[in-house]
Parts: sequence; C-alpha cells; structure tokens
Amino acid sequence: MGCLLCMLATTAQIRGNEIRVVVSPDHTDWNYRLNEKCTFTVRVLKAQNVLPDVKVDYELGPEMYPTETRKGVVLKNGELALHGTMKTPGFLRCKVKAHVGGRTYEGLATAAYAPEQLQPVTEFPADFRDFWAKELEEARHTSLQPLMTLLPERCTSTVNVYHVSFQTDRWGSRFYGILCMPKKEGRYPALLRVPGAGIRPYAGDVYTAEQGAITLEVGIHGIPVTMEQSFYDNLMNGALNCYWTFCRNDLKNFYYHRVIIGALRAVDFICELPQYNGQALGVTGSSQGGALSVMTAALDSRVTFYAAVHPALCDHEAYTKKRACGWPHYFYYYGAPDAKELKVVRYYDTANFARCLTVPGWFSWGYNDNVCPPTSMYAAYNVVTSPKELHPYLETGHYWYQEQWDEWLAWIWKQMGISK
Repeated sequence: MGCLLCMLATTAQIRGNEIRVVVSPDHTDWNYRLNEKCTFTVRVLKAQNVLPDVKVDYELGPEMYPTETRKGVVLKNGELALHGTMKTPGFLRCKVKAHVGGRTYEGLATAAYAPEQLQPVTEFPADFRDFWAKELEEARHTSLQPLMTLLPERCTSTVNVYHVSFQTDRWGSRFYGILCMPKKEGRYPALLRVPGAGIRPYAGDVYTAEQGAITLEVGIHGIPVTMEQSFYDNLMNGALNCYWTFCRNDLKNFYYHRVIIGALRAVDFICELPQYNGQALGVTGSSQGGALSVMTAALDSRVTFYAAVHPALCDHEAYTKKRACGWPHYFYYYGAPDAKELKVVRYYDTANFARCLTVPGWFSWGYNDNVCPPTSMYAAYNVVTSPKELHPYLETGHYWYQEQWDEWLAWIWKQMGISK
C-alpha cells in the first residue's frame, strides 16, 4: 500500500487554476478594421461561474506600450467592459490581473487591426545576402569531421538513434544533436529541427523517423545534448546566462553568428548522409527555432520547405518607433542601441531573412503571445514573397495547442511525402 501511495503521489498532476480571468473581444475572429471600436469584456470565473465584486488591475493599448492603466477596479456585476481602437496597423492588447483570496490571477486578449498591412521597421542592409554567403563560404573551409555514436537504449525496432556532432565555423567548434535514421535500407527525406531558446538535452524525433524520414535535432551551444538537466541548468545560470545578448555590437562575434552558421552546417551534414534522398529537406522550430527555420531556409537553396512557429528575433528596430519588437527585445530590455549595435542586429533580424525566402513555408502563432508579439511576427511574415500559409491560433500565448501541433506535423509530413 505504501508503494502504491508513493506511485500515485509521483504521477499526480497539478493542472490549471480554479479561478480564471476571461477577457473577450466582441469580434469572434479578434480582427478589426482601422478606427473600429473594440470592446473587451472582462469576467472572473470560479468553477465556471462569475465572481462578483472582484478587484482587478488592467492595462489597455498597443502591445508593450499600454496607453491606459488602472488599478483596483471593482467588477460590480461580475463584468467590466473596456473600449479601445487603433488608427494604425497593429495589435491592441487588454491585460487584466484579478486579486482573489490573496492570490493574483491573470488574463488577456489581443485584437488585430489590419495586421496584413504591417511592415518591418528594420532596415535591410545592401550587402545582407553577400555577407551571409561569404560567411558560409569561409565556414565551409572547415571540414565537418562528423562523429556518430549509436545510442542502443534509444533505438526502436525500426529506427537507429545516434548522438552526433560536426564542426561548424572553425576547427574544434562543433554542433551536437540527435540523429534518427530508419533501419530499413533506402533513401529518405530529411527534417532538421532547430531549438527554442534555452539550454537542454534532446531526445530526437523518433516518431517522424518511424514514418520514413531522417530527422536531426540539434542544440546550438557546442555541448553534448545527452547530459543530465542539471548540467544545462548550471550553464544557463552561469557561463551562458543571457547568451542571446553576447557581443551583439560585433558583427562576426555576435552569439547568433555561430548559431546560424551551425544550422547551415547541419544541412551540410544531412546532405552528406548516403541515406538522404536529395529531394525533400525541411527545417522547423518554434520561437528561437522559428527564427532559425526562416534563416536556414533563406540561406540554403537545398532546403525545400520550412515551418516556423511563433518565430523570434523579428523586427528589432520596431523599438525605435515605440512598436512591439520580437524576443529578445534587445533595446526594450537592454538599453537603447548605439549606431554600431543598431547596424549589427540588422544582419540577425528574422524579417530581413524573410525577404530572401524562395521555398514554401508554414507559419503559426497566437495573438496573446507576450514573448514574441504578433506585431513583430506579422511584420516579418508580410515581406515573404514565396508560397506561404499562416495558421493563427488566437488565444495561444508562447505555447502550442494540440490542434496546432497536429496541423504543423501533418503539413511537414506532407512536404516529405510521408503519412502515418
């Protein structure tokens, strides 16, 4: 009995809150014309019923730049109606905090105003394409020298799983990842999976490999991806804390320089595999990985498709116009840029890579994303001239819905000609 109780304790899950703050725009699609009034209805629910006389604080206005802020507003009849509009393309956000029983609960909703008209603020450097072509050419003077170690405990009856590494931009500088390869002899399509921000181990995409594809999931920090989580936590809290800010005023030593080159060398690694069919090669990721998906597809013509979920690093310079910029919000959080830094980040802006895309792409994000504001992502998306499709899931923040995940996976598999 004691063992059973211990097992139940370890498998029990904490999920959600009893009290929810619901903020509802009056258009079901959350989309509005310029100058059209939006009414947000605020309710606080407990066990699906409205709580009366709750005190709330709220912010209302464009993302990251609210123009109306109030505290201690009482929901006398259990509801509060807030009104706003926008004269220029963008997103109007209503954020609410409710105070109940000594706890604070949050909710938000974000209304879109002509988002298809948004354009990047960031400038496109005249030598942008030449710069990256030269950087990649120089990096390829360093041989990949790939290493592959079979991980028997991770293999399945149909897939071999390897811990792999290869050199990137200079001797000794390596990317590490998990390669999943169908055991059956043949030639297969391939998928490169690039990571969101942070430092962590990786398991690899065995599921897709079992359907008949090569998958490579990479880390970006030049360290093995099979260690214990505590190893990565120590780095995140120590030597690699806020790595995304490192050398951001140095064009060639900016942290993402090596990362972008590493993603492109991952394509080199895949293309050298004799099992790759040389026809379908995709790249996908979310957040930081969404940005790297766009960047990799824009710079390597061997990539045949990409899928970017809530892509980061979009439209850094929007800050200069007091408009929502993408993660990591360099100038919003880390101080106004000098002329050199402003010039450097233009070469690392997802919006500028988006201008260079030539292959089909699938995008998805939510209107309530606080990390990667939809204003920044739409600005990048709108300059893509190659075939593209956008699948917004309005209420999501910086996370996925199951339906969103299923739709993303189905599209990727279709591009590779595989199905469950």
